[in-house]
Amino acid sequence: MTEAKQTGLGTFGGVYTPSVLTILGVIMYLRFGWVVGNVGLLGTLAIVTLSTSITFLTSLSVSAIATDRVIRVGGAYYMISRSLGIETGGAVGIPLYFAQALSVALYTIGFAESIVKTFPALNQTYVALITTILVAVLALTSASIAIRAQYFIMAAIALSLISLILGKPVEPTVIELWNSNGESFWVVFAVFFPAVTGIMAGVSMSGDLRDPTKSIPIGTLAAVGTGYLIYMGLPIILAMRADASTLIEDSLIMKQMALWGPTILWGVWGATLSSALGSILGAPRVLQALARDGVLPSWMSILGQGSGKGDEPRIGTAVTLGVAIAAVCIGDLNLIAPILTMFFLTTYLVLNISAGIEGMLQSPSFRPTFRVHWSFSLLGAAGCLAVMFLINAIATVVAAAIVLGIYFWLQQRELVTAWGDVRRGLWMELLRVGILQIRHAEDTKNWRPHVLVLSGIPRKRWSLIELAEGFTHNRGLITVSSVLPSGSRDLAQQAELERTLSDYLERRGVQALVRVVTAANTFEGAYRLVETYGLGAVVPNTIILGDSENAAIRDRYCQMIRDIHGAKRSIVVLREDGDRGFGARSRIDIWWGGLQANGSLMLLLAYLLCKNISWRKAQIYLKLVVPDSRAAAAAQTNLEILIAKLRITALPQVLIAEGRSFNEILHSSSENADLVFLGMAKPDNDMFVTYYEKQQILATGLPTTLFVLAAPDFAFEEILVEST
Repeated sequence: MTEAKQTGLGTFGGVYTPSVLTILGVIMYLRFGWVVGNVGLLGTLAIVTLSTSITFLTSLSVSAIATDRVIRVGGAYYMISRSLGIETGGAVGIPLYFAQALSVALYTIGFAESIVKTFPALNQTYVALITTILVAVLALTSASIAIRAQYFIMAAIALSLISLILGKPVEPTVIELWNSNGESFWVVFAVFFPAVTGIMAGVSMSGDLRDPTKSIPIGTLAAVGTGYLIYMGLPIILAMRADASTLIEDSLIMKQMALWGPTILWGVWGATLSSALGSILGAPRVLQALARDGVLPSWMSILGQGSGKGDEPRIGTAVTLGVAIAAVCIGDLNLIAPILTMFFLTTYLVLNISAGIEGMLQSPSFRPTFRVHWSFSLLGAAGCLAVMFLINAIATVVAAAIVLGIYFWLQQRELVTAWGDVRRGLWMELLRVGILQIRHAEDTKNWRPHVLVLSGIPRKRWSLIELAEGFTHNRGLITVSSVLPSGSRDLAQQAELERTLSDYLERRGVQALVRVVTAANTFEGAYRLVETYGLGAVVPNTIILGDSENAAIRDRYCQMIRDIHGAKRSIVVLREDGDRGFGARSRIDIWWGGLQANGSLMLLLAYLLCKNISWRKAQIYLKLVVPDSRAAAAAQTNLEILIAKLRITALPQVLIAEGRSFNEILHSSSENADLVFLGMAKPDNDMFVTYYEKQQILATGLPTTLFVLAAPDFAFEEILVEST
């Protein structure tokens, strides 16, 4: 946490005053009577308490975040982006900007409405437009003058409230505790809620504060408390002095009740203008922060520029003026208020989630001086979400769609940030819990191919990685591994090489882990990887390696296969046709020897491969050789029944030997395949080297071929038949 700035706004002028003035604004003066008239005294007190509770819980979350890190320009957007990442921050920050820009229109329309009530000859829309432009000019001229004007406005509001308290009833009335004939509770709540969203006015000025980590918590919580006390007292006064119909019909009913009516007009005008000023000062600063972080498209980067000593966002203010003018043309306070409610509730929701996750993860880097238990933040988030659905479920879904749309748009752009965020900590916590919950023994119900690719330099043996990606896409994990000569790299250099290889894989669209080790030779390094690589029960269960025709190293190569098989891992050896590669990826031949062990694994891998977009048009052929025509019919029927039972799309093909060798049948039948699966015998005896040489001879001249050896003591067939 850095030292406080020597210049800037303090707690009272920078946070408390703009927050209170926005809270005690247009809704209080022009719509509070309407609220009481529609839902009665108890209904109004319930709305005030519920809405203030959400704001209070959000204030606690904001205070926790603000006292953990330096808060710069951007307010709520800055907090969210530095906690949940730039995508989430941008997804909320853009709607937040529009919410604050529309707030300018809300307050200037309220100002115009009160002016027209006093001077009926005037046109409300024109008054609102002129007022909006004048407010923007003041903000462009000098933010400091606008902020100093707030003190006089606060005095006017205080005077108006005193005049109202000392006033008199408008008519004899009976206090209505509940009114079932007015608008619904949640419609009224939606209109009222913007009255308690004033905390954003103070938070949005974060970049102009002398000490934001001190000022934001104190000023925000004090403003919320002040607003709550006033809002709980006013409904009682209103309900005692006029009946429901009068409260609903006359938006300036407070003027008639006050000891001296003009003071209410001063309060209305002061509150609406100060709120409009607060919003037009805050919204451009959010826009400025969005542009500086690269959230907005590059052609809008000019919005990030500041002017003068105070780094004023004058270009952003001009843009905000345009948005506000467009909203003023709508001219309906009751239409704009619910839209703002949804935008602000979305911001509150994400702020609470940010603080809740930070607190729940207990990351060592999260050390706020204002401590709030994470359950309060998540309770605030739940309250925001529940209220959004109760107000308008369709509008909630639309708001969520907008936020998600912006989020995925930003995610596609792959923005690079210079700060960390809570997402890594969240995934680490989920990983920790998951790792500890997974049993050591794999079960057939949840088997996934977790592949270790012994690829060496990836670009030279890309087909191995391509094959692994085909097996595991969105289903399992890939680790691409390289073995370097002993002493060629130290640990720091290995880590740097891993990052380089990881970036290379990401550029080519492959999601994979990378592991680099050093060893005396490739075979020793491969065994070390199989022996030690993994985390808890999550270890590679399938090893993919390339074939080797080098006779000088065949003994060690076959010993490596023995060692891997002895470690109870499945092995896939790729023997690639260098000219054809994977061909058209339209035909896969599996040479069938039965459902047990190799047969089941080959069928599973072929099935997974066909789910990959590159192989989606591939047809699997299940090939079985029988000695004569008498066995062919029964074999064909059995294969058809098996395929139907397993619910895997494959074509059975029974081949009659008629004295031909398997080698001859294999080559004539699979010469046009794109990928051939052959089972491999268990390397249990000293004759395995000879056996492997024969397999190489057998595959000579074939299209790209996979030798598959299933892990011992694992029932792959149960994966296929368990759910049938």
